[in-house]
Amino acid sequence: MKDLIDSIRAEYQRYKALGEGAVQQVRDDELSAQGPAGSNSLAVICWHLSGNLRSRFTDFLTTDGEKPWRNREEEFDDRVISRDEFLATWNEGWSTLLGALDALTDDDLRRTVTIRTQPLKVHEALHRSLAHTAYHVGQMVYLAKALRGGEWNSLSIPRGGSQAYNQDARFERAGAHADALEQRRER
Repeated sequence: MKDLIDSIRAEYQRYKALGEGAVQQVRDDELSAQGPAGSNSLAVICWHLSGNLRSRFTDFLTTDGEKPWRNREEEFDDRVISRDEFLATWNEGWSTLLGALDALTDDDLRRTVTIRTQPLKVHEALHRSLAHTAYHVGQMVYLAKALRGGEWNSLSIPRGGSQAYNQDARFERAGAHADALEQRRER
């Protein structure tokens, strides 16, 4: 049975689609632009999130989630990158995560994994990772919106659109929201 794993996967896919929807709206040179008050650029957030996902989900059930090959500090180095480099790094992290989720069953949720030598139940590690991912994707959306200003296209319910949305709240399920964002990106 994979009901719980599928639910968690759908939430990850929602945040993947939100991040991609934000990145799609910025210019190539804005991918490397620092955020307000010297905060992280989209590129830095991408490198950190991808590094985290690759480390946590490579051999997820069998090795510590903080891999010896990961250089977390380097993820936060300022960098000037192309859109292709951004997307390659972004997709590498996500494919590692999604591949690990494909291999899990709901029964695996009771198993124990380690992160930095600390034991966690699989469900705890997944929820922790999902919260971490949502936090950083939220930063990406905020930064992309700040960079685009009046050119920003909402990725959720636009300001002033709550009443209309409530009449047709079809995106409450993560998968439906992710699918709608993906369809919008393809246009």
